This record gives sequence, C-alpha cells and structure tokens, in this order.
Amino acid sequence: MITFIAGLIILIAGGAVYGKVCEKIFKPDDRTTPAVMLNDGVDFVPMKKWKNSLIQLLNIAGTGPILGPIQGILFGPIAFITIPIGCVIGGAFHDYMSGMISVRNDGKQMPSLIQQFLGKHIYVVYNIFVCLLMLLVGAVFIYTPGDLFVTEILKGNSGFSNPVIWIVYGAIFVYYIIATLFPIDKIIGRVYPIFGAVLILSALGVFAGLFIKGYPLNEIWSTGVVGIHPKGLHFIPIFFVTVACGIVSGFHSTQATLISRTIGNEKEGRMTFYNMMIAEGFIAMTWAAAAMGVMNLGLANADTPATNVVGIVANSLLGRIGGMIAIIGVIVLPITSGDTALRSLRLMVSDALHIDQSKKRNRLMVSLAIFVLVAALLLFSKLNADGFNILWRYFAWANQTIAIFAFAMIAIYFIQNKKPYILAIIPGMFYAFIITSFILNAQIGFNLSWTISYIIAGILTTAYGYFIIHTGKKSLKLQTQIPN
Repeated sequence: MITFIAGLIILIAGGAVYGKVCEKIFKPDDRTTPAVMLNDGVDFVPMKKWKNSLIQLLNIAGTGPILGPIQGILFGPIAFITIPIGCVIGGAFHDYMSGMISVRNDGKQMPSLIQQFLGKHIYVVYNIFVCLLMLLVGAVFIYTPGDLFVTEILKGNSGFSNPVIWIVYGAIFVYYIIATLFPIDKIIGRVYPIFGAVLILSALGVFAGLFIKGYPLNEIWSTGVVGIHPKGLHFIPIFFVTVACGIVSGFHSTQATLISRTIGNEKEGRMTFYNMMIAEGFIAMTWAAAAMGVMNLGLANADTPATNVVGIVANSLLGRIGGMIAIIGVIVLPITSGDTALRSLRLMVSDALHIDQSKKRNRLMVSLAIFVLVAALLLFSKLNADGFNILWRYFAWANQTIAIFAFAMIAIYFIQNKKPYILAIIPGMFYAFIITSFILNAQIGFNLSWTISYIIAGILTTAYGYFIIHTGKKSLKLQTQIPN
C-alpha cells in the first residue's frame, strides 16, 4: 500500500500548498458578490459556506470518479500517482479559477465567460460542445443510477422490457425536473445535506475497509512505471480520458459557475471550489484502490463491468448493510450531478437567448425542451445494444474537450490581469493533446494510427498554445490603449 499512501500524501499535502498558491494568485477580497448584489431568489441566492461546498462536491462527483478510476486502475499503480498530481495542479486549479472568475464577472456562466475572453466565434463552438455535454450528462446520469438501483438494490434486471427500470428512470426524471425549475435554495439546498451524509459515509466506509480487510495493492516498482493494460490500451491518452472526473473535468467549470451565484464572500472560494475537487480526488483514489484489491483477490477482472465492480467492492469490504450504504452513495453521486447539469443547461440556454428566468413560465418552457432531448437520448441508449457505450464514450471525450476551453479562458484572464498564465497554459496544452490524439485514433472519431494521431495532435496542441498567448496579449494591448 506504499504507492497508494504516497499518492494520498501528494493529494492532501499538495492540495493544501497549491490551494494557498491559487488563492494568493487570485487574491479574493471582501467586495460584494453576485449572490448578494443580484439576488433574485431563484439562481442568485447567498447560501452558507458549508452548504455551497457540499453542493459543489455533489455537483461534480458523478459516476466519473468511481467508474473512471475502476477502469483506469487496469493501467497499474501509476494511477495512484497521476490522479493526485493531476487533481492538484489541473483539476482543482481549473475548478477554483473557473468559479472565482465567474464571481468577479457577475456570476456569468461558462459560455458567457468564453465569449468575453475568447471571442464570439469560439463562443459558438464552445456552446455547441457544452450543450451536447450537458444533455449527455443528463442522460448518462439517469441511466447509471437507475440501473445500479435496479440491479444492486432491487436485484432485478435493467433490460428494456423490465417495467421497473422505467419506473425508476421516471422517478429520477421527476426529481430532475423539480431541481431544474425551483429556486436553488428550496430543493437542492435542502436535500443535498442528506445526500452528502450518504456520500461521505460510503466513501469513508470503503476507504477504511481497504485497511481493515488488508486489500492487496500493487506497488509501482513491481509493475513498472506504466503497467501493461490487459487489453493493450495506450496510457496516453486513454487513461486520462477514462479517469476524467477524478483528475480534470470540463463539466466541473459549469458547476463552479453555477455555485458562483450563491457565494456570499469571495474568501469562501478555496473551500468551495478547490478543496471540493481534492475531496473528489480522494473518492477516485479510494475506488481505484478498491478495484485493484478485488481484482488481485480474483473477485473481478478486466472484463467485469465497472458497475458490477461497485457491487463487488461494496459487499466484499462492508458486508450486506454497509455495502448497501456504499451502493446508495454511488447511486446518489450521478443523481446530484445530473440535476445541476440540466439546471446549468437551462441557465446557459436562457443566457444565450436572453430569456428572463425569474418568470416561472419561461423556466418551464426552456426546461421542457431540454428534457425532451434527454428522454430521446435515454431511449436510444436502451434500444441500441451498444447505445450506452456509445453515449459514455462521447460523454467522456466531450467532457475533457470542454476543459481545454476553460483553461484557455483562465489563461487569457491571467494575461489580462498580469498573473502567471503558464499555470493554465500547461494543463490546457496537455489536455489538448489528450483529446485530439484520442479522437483522431478512436473508432468513434477518425480511426487513424497512433503514430499519425500523435503527430497531428502535437501540431494542434502547439496551435492551441499559440492561439491562447496571442489572443491574451492582443486583448491586453487593447486594454492599455483604452483611455481611462
């Protein structure tokens, strides 16, 4: 367990140090926040720091930090090192800066921030990607908790012909509609503390079980720096696309900007945005270790579906009752991400079309259009034999693609405000290479060879970095030319 423990130290100590660095760079102060200045009783509503932090954690922690690491650990114990490093300097930095820049700009959602800092042409491209991602999140995060509930709690089958699965989907759907329509402090702000308690209990239970049961974990020196994947998959980019939410997730920026409208004081940002991503990194590390343990014990293998591994881990580590709590915690995670994803989509669409969201009728009309599309995606995923796998692959890739837009926005904000923009450029370029090389090689993309994919990805990544620096310095020059 030495590699695993070393990774936890990197995550916790690194998060404490780099979190302070990020806060020092941004310099939060006591200015009036959008939650207070623009309070509308619906989306702009000041809430307590503990509640904002808990909501942010539940918003960002879907099935990604569980199902992703379960699949990612097949690359070996290198995951115990890459997850915390990426989380500290990439994911938590991304979440904090996205949220705080939104706070400084009247609680603007990500599309509006992209338009402000990257221009209207990039805004159009981003809007297409982010709306697609939110629809995919909504569909995926009805599908996965619904199937887990039916198979692991009710012990039934999740096939298309089973009416129970559609009843469960319907119940989740109704909750999503309520959470999307009603003021954030009336529904989400009240039910999330309950969901949060379940989440924390399940994560801590699995973590403690690793040590109590003495799960056998591989060490990095015994497998090599990067282990050979059972299916021969390339570590770069497959690992980073697979693990996604446990390291860097573009989806998180959309949730941080949502919560930017409920922050009562800028100095709460580090706890709400940065530290909650570190907490998600802990969840990812815990489930990666648990998955490695059950595989080493022969209870699962590379062909075992990740959702089945969840049940195996929960029951093996915690017994019947404890396992039930852990599974419920995993079910809660996607539900508490899906609801705010669709809420964010409502806000983004409304902002783009200039639809006043203080009126109930307007909220209802926008929400209905969104839910019709989500229902269509859900139906496709059940009717098509490979429907969910297709949905998940596009979801994972789109998720990482959104992140490079956020890193670009952060970098340009840094350039304009004379901050160390290299901190945003490096992770942004890394993920630009990841997402381009993946889609160029993938069967759902261009299906090119790895060699060609890497070469083209390198060229595109260089162009991405040049574009950001050029755009940022150009906008800074224009700022200096404007008379006071």
